[in-house]
Amino acid sequence: MMNQEREFWVFVDARFAGEEEAGLGILSGLQKLRPGRVAALWVENSDSPRDDDNGWERLVRHGADRIMRLEAGESADTRSLAEAVSSALSAADPQAVFFPLSSRGRETAAMAAALQGCGLISECMHLEEDEDNGLVAVCPSWGGEIMARLVFSRPGETGFVTLHPRAFEKEERPGEGREVIEIAPPEKAATGFRLIERTPLPPDREGLEDAGVVVVGGAGMGSSREFGKLRRLAAALGGEMGATRPPVLWHWIEEERLIGQTGKTIAPDLLLVVGASGAIQFTAGITGAGTIVAVNRDPHAAIFDVADLGIVADAAEFIPILTEKAKVHLLRTLTDTRGESGEKESFGEKIRLLREGQGWTLEKLAGATGQTPDFITRVESDEIVPPVGFLLRLSGALGMDPSAFLREEEVADLTDIRARAFLKRTKNYYYQTLTPGAENEHLRVFMVTIPAKQDHKPVAYRHEGEEFVFVMEGAVELSVGEKVRKLMPGESFHFNSEISHRLKNLAQEETRCLVVLYTP
Repeated sequence: MMNQEREFWVFVDARFAGEEEAGLGILSGLQKLRPGRVAALWVENSDSPRDDDNGWERLVRHGADRIMRLEAGESADTRSLAEAVSSALSAADPQAVFFPLSSRGRETAAMAAALQGCGLISECMHLEEDEDNGLVAVCPSWGGEIMARLVFSRPGETGFVTLHPRAFEKEERPGEGREVIEIAPPEKAATGFRLIERTPLPPDREGLEDAGVVVVGGAGMGSSREFGKLRRLAAALGGEMGATRPPVLWHWIEEERLIGQTGKTIAPDLLLVVGASGAIQFTAGITGAGTIVAVNRDPHAAIFDVADLGIVADAAEFIPILTEKAKVHLLRTLTDTRGESGEKESFGEKIRLLREGQGWTLEKLAGATGQTPDFITRVESDEIVPPVGFLLRLSGALGMDPSAFLREEEVADLTDIRARAFLKRTKNYYYQTLTPGAENEHLRVFMVTIPAKQDHKPVAYRHEGEEFVFVMEGAVELSVGEKVRKLMPGESFHFNSEISHRLKNLAQEETRCLVVLYTP
């Protein structure tokens, strides 16, 4: 039987928010199992001003009876950190040292265990108490087909464990906080590696574990190109991307997006799983999801056993259709939320999701909508509310019919306006319709004739949509807002027809123009 009086140590890396949260969860869980015998191995950032009081309080609130402080910069390599941990262990005898199951935790635990010559239990999913063996680690084995119950063969020695961050629910379970011990900072190890760049996520960006909607892709996507289509779907749904193990191994997506026993555990309100078979090592990470929708072309795939809704379909054919439907829904939502602010997912945030889902830069979206990058930045930050014309051009850039995101009553109103404007033009002497019977269509074409040296008689010179003017004969002065352009035969111009515009014949003879109107 293990010695029940020896301490548990928990590695809490406060240099990185996600690592710290995972460490605090393990700390509070172990305090519940072994009250009064849990210590925090606290790694603090030496590159930033010290936050002693707040850091100490967080650790004590989550179960630390003792605190060992180790200062290390964000660029400190894993080897030097493991050496500092090993050095601290030389003067102590904890029963076990627990590390969060992450890339950094795995490496540090493995190196420290090797330096100490101690055993390491890796990929532990949760812990159990056993009357004879004390604490038992439950870990996946045989490719996740079974769950093995493991203990250390030499209980008198310190053992190392990498534990899944969601093995315990993080909660405040105060420890005694008896003392804080300083540990010598790590020396820089000669590993040949150096940190070139580090770009943290914006603090207001929602993490994968906290997202309400998650889209997960598996090996069944077939290629990185097909897998990339899921990013557009996730953006249209306002969600985050995740993956099973194969896409991570094939470098279709970063390892931080891995879902399952050896990755992240998620609990979104909506989980869409595409092209994943449903192996237990993956499904172990999605048990807390609200509604699970699975798409797989194999009707016997195991993922359908855990899904609330199963769709038997080829992802290559189904996902583009679903993405377009999701875009329509998002655009409708945009029109409903214009002008609102303070929401968790604002109008500007939805525009950003659409842009990033397309893989577009600010400059590309600006060019596609006839705006400036500064305008797009201000829209995405909710500093300004763009006009409806912007949404029309946005839908055009996405290759969608703008009427798809208008409410039914809006479509009826616009249809009526469109029909009346069409009839008004066709009754006018100067208009010859080239699309008869198209009063209820979005796209109409006219031949416009302007007498010599005259302004074109104003007829419906301002309307929602877009307009294209092509000069067949003569010379035309086109005024759009305050800008004036001279168009000669064979020249054309495309503009937002919401802006006041006017045509004038500059020639000594009649001028004929081809005018194409698009209205939503």
